[in-house]
Amino acid sequence: MKDLMGRAIWDYFKNQNPEDLQTETSISELDELPVDYLFRNFDEMNAIEQKALKLSQGKVLDIGAGAGSHSLYLQNERSLDVTALDISPKSIEVCQLRGIKNAIVQNMLEFSGETFDTILLLMNGTGIFQSLNVIDVYLKKLHSLVNKYGQILIDSTDILYMFDQDEDGGVLVPATGYYGELDYVVHYKGEYEDPIKWLYLDFNTLKNAAENNGFKIEKVMQEEDSYLAKLTKK
Repeated sequence: MKDLMGRAIWDYFKNQNPEDLQTETSISELDELPVDYLFRNFDEMNAIEQKALKLSQGKVLDIGAGAGSHSLYLQNERSLDVTALDISPKSIEVCQLRGIKNAIVQNMLEFSGETFDTILLLMNGTGIFQSLNVIDVYLKKLHSLVNKYGQILIDSTDILYMFDQDEDGGVLVPATGYYGELDYVVHYKGEYEDPIKWLYLDFNTLKNAAENNGFKIEKVMQEEDSYLAKLTKK
């Protein structure tokens, strides 16, 4: 793994000629992702992120922590016990340099030994599930990491709006597979990584998968095509 996201985060934090990231998917062209977006403070975050951070309580696991902005807010402003988790070594280095006390480089499927009152998966948190074929593996893992009365706060976007419509208003989606399963590519400073699988979920599909894996689920918030969901153990 080239860790381009982590390198961009590192370059920005260290002021070493950072450039904006570029991302593309199997259904969208190259798009700019300003690196400073990953360093936003609470007031600069969107309403879904703010709501999730307000609802967070107890011992928190921030999965896909990136530059650590969510973890930093919960640790410093809410005085919560937070663990920042990411597969990007450079991102976790920056988390540590920013003052996050518990920051770990590891895939969530390999992380164990602790349970949490709140688990956060934000900025399209369902992306980490990759595809519907393996979503049960991730949900079972999350079930093992959350306390009996704990909560998982996760957001996603229903990307049906990105597909063309026919004359009758029907949406033209691929005949094979679920329309939210995309290939996602990160570009930085002229380099790019191999495509990764990334999953955007409509709420009902997430609801069915969650309920099949021992969770109750409620939609906490809806913002246009995006939503925040809360999962708790049945």
